Amino acid sequence: MLNKFPPLLLALAMALSANAQAAGAADAHHAHEHGGAAATLRLNDGKQWPTDEPLRQAMGEINGALAKALPAIHRQQFADGDYQALAATVHQRVAYMVDHCKLDAQADAMLHLVIAELLAGAEIMEGKTASPRHDGAVRVRAALKSYGKYFRHPGWVTAKG
Repeated sequence: MLNKFPPLLLALAMALSANAQAAGAADAHHAHEHGGAAATLRLNDGKQWPTDEPLRQAMGEINGALAKALPAIHRQQFADGDYQALAATVHQRVAYMVDHCKLDAQADAMLHLVIAELLAGAEIMEGKTASPRHDGAVRVRAALKSYGKYFRHPGWVTAKG
């Protein structure tokens, strides 16, 4: 369902991330305003939401890029340009998800919450907020951790950090 109206969905995800950033939310499990009602990540009747191959591929690539970056981030040897590149990877892989992923409406709605967090983290890493760029990587990692908790992705291990 992500690919039905890609520009609209991407705009929605970006708006949600901007709202979440403005509210100072620090956790990927927090509520977002969506159509007047708060939406929070939840399981599908106690089970993880299904995924498809394009989603698993894109999330795996974001997770891999973050895992590769974390040692330098922790050593404080990750320059602004490195954060820019990591943010670009997040944006590119989210765009791929939007174009190729096909989930049912309920799983798609849950995925939008994860995407909003990924994009909020990318925005911070790009230096578009007052927060330190490091906080963007933390936010992306939290989104990846939520993805692993709420979505069925065999073998998923969130980047360590």
